[in-house]
Amino acid sequence: MLERFRGFWSALIAPLARLFLRLGISPDAVTIVGTLGVCAGALIFFPQGKLLTGVLFITAFVFSDMVDGSMARMSGRTSVFGAFLDSTLDRIADGAIFAGLALYFASPHGDDLIRLGSADLYQVLCLVSLVMGSVTSYVRAKAESLGMTAQVGIAERATRLVFTLVATGLAAMFHLPYLIEAVLWFMAVASTITVGQRIWTVREQTLAA
Repeated sequence: MLERFRGFWSALIAPLARLFLRLGISPDAVTIVGTLGVCAGALIFFPQGKLLTGVLFITAFVFSDMVDGSMARMSGRTSVFGAFLDSTLDRIADGAIFAGLALYFASPHGDDLIRLGSADLYQVLCLVSLVMGSVTSYVRAKAESLGMTAQVGIAERATRLVFTLVATGLAAMFHLPYLIEAVLWFMAVASTITVGQRIWTVREQTLAA
């Protein structure tokens, strides 16, 4: 859903990508630093109840996912390993965000933004979102390794990332508990549906072969 804006953001971060290349920074280094930044923001700030700080910290690093790709294309240094590393570290970063939220709900701060249900319920939703988000990416990768496609679904990675960070940040900033509750329900359900959509798509391709 949000992939249509990738061209706009790519043009916006192009000057930064060129600067990094002039400084001799490699695309892989940007990928690694970006992932470490996202993980630090989620796993350090979220469990302490500092949701807004965590969101802002994560946002500062999350655009590295586009910066490293632009750098690789500009330098002509695209590689199989670079693509593998980027995809692998994306899964780690995504997992850290939902793990950080789960730790937040397991902490003494966990009741601060809850109006419906319990902290235990939202820990479960975080874990479902974490697992199904990873399976969403795995299904696509496995399908492509078998010569098929599975790039469908209502919860692509960009959608999951933006919705989760925006809702978490606004919920903390304006103390709107329903936002974070709603986005966690949406992420858990939408990620599960997306896995089903991708499995069905692969099944249709195998039957048509």
